[in-house]
Amino acid sequence: MSNYLFRDSSAVVVAVILTMGGASANAQGVQQAALPAAPTANAAGVIAVPSAYGMVETVERLQKDIAAKGVMFFGAVDQGGLAAVSGVPGIGPSVLLMFGNPPLGTQFLGGNQQSGLDWPVRILVYLEAPGKVMIAWTDFAWIARRHGITTLDPQFKMAGEVAASIASAAQKR
Repeated sequence: MSNYLFRDSSAVVVAVILTMGGASANAQGVQQAALPAAPTANAAGVIAVPSAYGMVETVERLQKDIAAKGVMFFGAVDQGGLAAVSGVPGIGPSVLLMFGNPPLGTQFLGGNQQSGLDWPVRILVYLEAPGKVMIAWTDFAWIARRHGITTLDPQFKMAGEVAASIASAAQKR
């Protein structure tokens, strides 16, 4: 997993430039596939679903699906690897994937600039127990409530559907 410590940092700079440049608000910039049933969030706004694969294959499948949808991939952080290098015990395998669609994501920033705390989109792949890999992300309806954005419901719904669709790439064999 060490090859995920942090990759593609130049893409982050490109994303910041695109975001600051006021990219067009064309929410249809993401290619959508057939969408699975929407998973539900816990009280903290976190959705977690099991993967049907191991850590490495789950991360690879999600990255492949992100690319297939034409979504910009910003990078991956191997949080478990960073903990091991730092000497922090008890942190198992954990990889954070960061991605987004600036034409869609910048609409949320326009609704409330502080929503930038939740962009780019992040999906966490982690080992919950031996043999049990989980995929987690923040519920977009929860993000809308957190930032008091009430005028972009269709866009938040679309973002949630895309995240669930990406997660589904590792939920079926």
